[in-house]
Amino acid sequence: MMEAYDRFELLINDRIVKTPVAIASMAGIVDAGYVLERADHVGAAFIGGYSIDGPTLDASRRMAQEGRKEFLYDDPLETLEREVDALGESDVVLGINLRGSTPAAYVEVARALEDRVVYEIDAHCRQPAMIEAGCGEHLLKHPAELMEIVRALKSADVTVSVKIRAGVAADDRDLARAVWKAGADILHVDLMDYGHAKVRQIRNASPLTLIANNSINTFDKAMDAFSHGADLVSLARRSDPWTLAGLDAAITRFADEGGWYNAPKQLCRGGDIRALAFCCMPVKACPLIPALEKIGLSRNAYLKLKQEAAKGTPLDDGKSTCFGSLAWCCKISSPCMFRNMTLEKKGLSAREYMQCKHRLAEKILHRLFDEEETADESS
Repeated sequence: MMEAYDRFELLINDRIVKTPVAIASMAGIVDAGYVLERADHVGAAFIGGYSIDGPTLDASRRMAQEGRKEFLYDDPLETLEREVDALGESDVVLGINLRGSTPAAYVEVARALEDRVVYEIDAHCRQPAMIEAGCGEHLLKHPAELMEIVRALKSADVTVSVKIRAGVAADDRDLARAVWKAGADILHVDLMDYGHAKVRQIRNASPLTLIANNSINTFDKAMDAFSHGADLVSLARRSDPWTLAGLDAAITRFADEGGWYNAPKQLCRGGDIRALAFCCMPVKACPLIPALEKIGLSRNAYLKLKQEAAKGTPLDDGKSTCFGSLAWCCKISSPCMFRNMTLEKKGLSAREYMQCKHRLAEKILHRLFDEEETADESS
C-alpha cells in the first residue's frame, strides 16, 4: 500500500486510497457483496443509499412499491453493521451513503459505527418521496439543514462526505464553500451535463477532497476531470469489473510516468487554481492577472507566496530559466529548452519535477484557504 501512497498520495479517513477510482452508491444495488466483486480495482466505495430513520424508510418502501430498487430492512443499524463487517478485511476505503430526515439520525449511526467508515450525506436523491422526507435534493434547496447535519456528524469526530447533484443548489460554489466551512471532508459531485467546467468551479471554491461522478467511464474522461480539479472519479452504472480494471490500469500507468496523476491544465489553457504552480511572474497581460484579481491576491502577494513555498525545494533556483527559478516554470508538457537544461543540470527527472510542482501547488492552496478560514474565524 505504500507504493500506492507514493503514486497517488491519497488518504481518506486516515487510510491509503490505492487508486483514485471509486464506486458510487446505487440504492438497492451497491452493497458489500457488490464492492467485494470489484475490490481489486477500486480505491474507495460508497455503499447504499441506506435510509436510516422512520420517514426515510417509509419513503424507501414507497419507492420500492413504485418499482425502484431499494434496501429494505427493519433495523438500519443491524444491517449497516453487517455490511461494514463484511468489508472489514478489504483494502477498499469504505463509505456509507445515508438518507436521514434529522441530524440525530446520522449521529446515531456514527455513534454505532464510529470511525470505521466515511459518512456520506445523501443530498443527491431526486425521488419525490425522499425529498418529501427531508432528504436528497431537499437539502440542496435548504442548505442550512444540510450544514446542520454536517456539523452534527463532525461532532462525532468522523469523516464526512456530501453527495450532491450539480445545478440544483442556488450556487454550487457557495454550497461547496459552506460545506467545507461546516466541517465536511469530501464533496462527491454528480456533474450531470456540466462537465469539467463544474469541476474547476468547485475546486476553485474549496479545498475539499473532490470526487467527480457521472459517465466518467473512460481514461480520457477521467483525465478531463482530474486536470480540472478532481481527486477521484466514481462510477455507478458502469462500475463493472472490466471498466474499473481498465481505468485503474491506465491511471496507474499515467501516474507512474508523469509523477502527478491529476496535474491541472495550465491556467492559460483553462486550468483550475492549482495551476498557479505553473505560472510565471505577473509581468505581462495573460490569464494570470484576472485570476489573481478574482481570488483577491495582489501581484506582490502572489510573488511572495510562491517564493516562500518553493524555498528549500529543488524548485528554489534555476539561473538558466526565464525568471531564475524553476518555481516560475511551466508544465513539463510545454516545450522549454531552458527549463529542460536546468532539470538536466540538477539531475531532476521530468517525473520528479512534476512531483515538486505538486508539492508547490499544495502549499499554495493550503495558504490561500487557510488564510481565508482564519479571516472568517476572526471576523
